[in-house]
Amino acid sequence: MLETKKFSPPKQRAFDARFEAQKIAFGPVVFHCVHYAWKRGILEALGDAGERGITLDELEATGRWSRYALKLVLESCLSAGVVLIEASRWQLDKAGFCLISDDITRVNFDFIHDVCYQGLFELERSLDAGKPLGLAHLGDWPSIYPVLSELPEPAKSSWFAFDHHYSDTSFPDILPDVFATAPKRLMDIGANTGKFTRAALNYDAQVELHLVDLPQQLAVAEANLLAEGLRERAQLHARNLLDPDAALPAGMDLVWMSQFLSCFGEAEIASIFRRVAACLADGGQVLVMDTFWDRQRYDIAAYCLINTSPYFTAMASGNSKVYESGDYIRLAEAAGLRLLTARDGIGYCHSLLRFARA
Repeated sequence: MLETKKFSPPKQRAFDARFEAQKIAFGPVVFHCVHYAWKRGILEALGDAGERGITLDELEATGRWSRYALKLVLESCLSAGVVLIEASRWQLDKAGFCLISDDITRVNFDFIHDVCYQGLFELERSLDAGKPLGLAHLGDWPSIYPVLSELPEPAKSSWFAFDHHYSDTSFPDILPDVFATAPKRLMDIGANTGKFTRAALNYDAQVELHLVDLPQQLAVAEANLLAEGLRERAQLHARNLLDPDAALPAGMDLVWMSQFLSCFGEAEIASIFRRVAACLADGGQVLVMDTFWDRQRYDIAAYCLINTSPYFTAMASGNSKVYESGDYIRLAEAAGLRLLTARDGIGYCHSLLRFARA
């Protein structure tokens, strides 16, 4: 699949390719102009005006924006296909409607602006050092994962909105897969706020959940479990899985990992797979749900996922990314697991890999 993946139109003309190159060069400028127009209500005003449109004089007369600001940002939005102008009247174009009405566009835009943008200036240094040096723009921490609940606003809200928007759409679809083998002891590695754990406990009244994560995240998950009266059937196991000697509780019928392994480099993923294989009960299985860019039906999904990878470099860990599915399969097999099934098309862009001991 990778050999045939191509995002540009077939036989693209040199002139068109040059235009695309200029869009890349000026991309940060357009991003900030569109952000201003969106967040300061200009796009909303155009949307309210409908097909009739609205003149610059009418927009200026509201007193909300200077004429200079209106001309500057609207012209940039025009160049990006966000707005259009006919007979001196400004209107939303299709991309503009997406910005003000499409949830996934909003979530992606806020995540890049609030969490990533300043830190991505440190991408080059982060790639060279193998450390998330851009995170310093949010706080003085070596990694983002232990401090997710401490991120400053609006970065905190935008991070969780991004994470949950992609994962939450998948949970209702995958619970039958999770319980297909009738597991009694189920381990949720990378439990985060406990959303999957709560969904699983509500789905099966008999299952026992084991949550594995950093202490800070488990505290959040525990509070959520207590609020729903589910704490009694959940056991918490604080682990730093970057420590190769941090063993996992044994005897698990099923181990679940969702959007978790992409937080690590390949050597760390290999170590986690080895410990997961060792913790399985006889006949136990492993389910890995993640967003593999090479298994997407549409280029738009692959594009978004590929360009999420620099966040992991500059802000999160310094050595992780959105992986191809073959990377996980190769590392799992090296750890003594074998792939049983792969299912795509879950939620927005997830795939589910099922493994057992080889």
